[in-house]
Amino acid sequence: MKKAQLTLDPNFGIGEVDRRLFGSFVEHMGRCVYTGIYEPGHPTADEDGFRGDVLDLVRELGVSVVRYPGGNFVSGYRWEDGVGPRSERPTRLDLAWRSTETNEVGVNEFVDWTRKAGVEPMMAVNLGTRGVREAADLVEYCNFPGGTYWSDLRIKHGHERAHDISLWCLGNEMDGPWQTGHKTAEQYGRLAAEAAKAMRQVDPRIKLVACGSSNSGMPTFGAWEATVLEHTYEHVDYISLHAYYEEIDGDLGSFLACAVDMDQFIDAVVATCDHVGATLRNRKKILLSFDEWNVWYAKRFAGHENLEAARTPRLIEDNYHVTDAVVVGSLLITLLRHADRVGVACQAQLANVIAPILTEPDGGACRQTIFFPFAHAARYARGRVLRVEPSSPHYDTARFGDVPLLTAVATQDGDDVTVFAVNRCTNEPLGLTASLRALPGHEVVEHLTLAEADRSLTNTVEQPDRVRPRTVPGASVVDDELTAELPALSWNVIRLRRRRP
Repeated sequence: MKKAQLTLDPNFGIGEVDRRLFGSFVEHMGRCVYTGIYEPGHPTADEDGFRGDVLDLVRELGVSVVRYPGGNFVSGYRWEDGVGPRSERPTRLDLAWRSTETNEVGVNEFVDWTRKAGVEPMMAVNLGTRGVREAADLVEYCNFPGGTYWSDLRIKHGHERAHDISLWCLGNEMDGPWQTGHKTAEQYGRLAAEAAKAMRQVDPRIKLVACGSSNSGMPTFGAWEATVLEHTYEHVDYISLHAYYEEIDGDLGSFLACAVDMDQFIDAVVATCDHVGATLRNRKKILLSFDEWNVWYAKRFAGHENLEAARTPRLIEDNYHVTDAVVVGSLLITLLRHADRVGVACQAQLANVIAPILTEPDGGACRQTIFFPFAHAARYARGRVLRVEPSSPHYDTARFGDVPLLTAVATQDGDDVTVFAVNRCTNEPLGLTASLRALPGHEVVEHLTLAEADRSLTNTVEQPDRVRPRTVPGASVVDDELTAELPALSWNVIRLRRRRP
């Protein structure tokens, strides 16, 4: 059996685990909102029309923050359409996803849902077809206590208490030619800076996210970030990153290694941020908001021009298998390994649309395979991230060259230490040893793993439990050295705790 090693030492930390790393994303797209989180008349629906079975799963998933309402959707969105009496709300054509939007769910309903789910709202403003005035108006509507036109309108709509939304996105993927209102970096940078200043004049407490590149393969990547930050550096707190991964043409090895790309993407954006900061002689550190990431089989998507204007089309509802879950686990590890600079991360999306939760109208809901590594990380990754540098056998990939079989990270929260590890080897277990000399007296509490002999297995609403994590025996600590066996193609969580005297 191949073997890998690492060392756990609390003197070598990366940063604190920000709970906002475990965010998600709700966009008015496909069935994410309608028949996803919201379905009046469903057997589990509450008095506001929100599905109780989905709320239960969201709480179990451990989501901390949810970005809304887009996504590409936001660049054509009039937020005023989604407030006030439902009978007076217009039905609009959504240009991004060629859907009809009834506006049954809008700002107030979404905030109500976040309070039920116990998550923080992260609101995006439209800088595609709208601008500074509309963005500031939305902040006033949401956050100003009262005594002004927009805040009093919120009160009239039944929400006397201000929403106090802290996190705001200044548009979405404005570098993308597919975006309604697409702009150059210069155009967007100037607009984002002015919107940021106006929004902060309404509420100086808010934190702002500027649009970075839609992905690292964009022809303007790097130059886009530099130009945008030259305009916005002193006005924003984060810059966004988006990345989706899929297995292409049967290249399983590269797919399993795609966290290497995410790692390089993060490093490149950090370098650009710090270069701009140094050039401007500004000591502030811009943080990263990785507010769209997931496995998405985008090559199966027919494209926007082929969409029909339906109310709730079944749009990019990927059904995830075991390998997808292992890859999602490796991406979570990479985000944790950059906890010093990645302050927000949102898996896209929450329900039905490339999501950890699947639902059926008038029917059940289930946990997809990718649900489990996210839930494990959200539950157990607490305290400080420890810098571990694994020594591992490697394998060759077509896209990323030589890649280690093991990717891992650890966190420490008082007496609790948790190791998160992925074995990328498809046909053999991997023996893991970890030195705990700097953490004496710990013992294994539990070794959770997600692995199946058949990597193509999926969960469905009809068969919701075909893939589940399980507790495996064998992991132990002897003389302050952890030993464990990581199954082939597996996501692993090894929980340790200091022995009580």
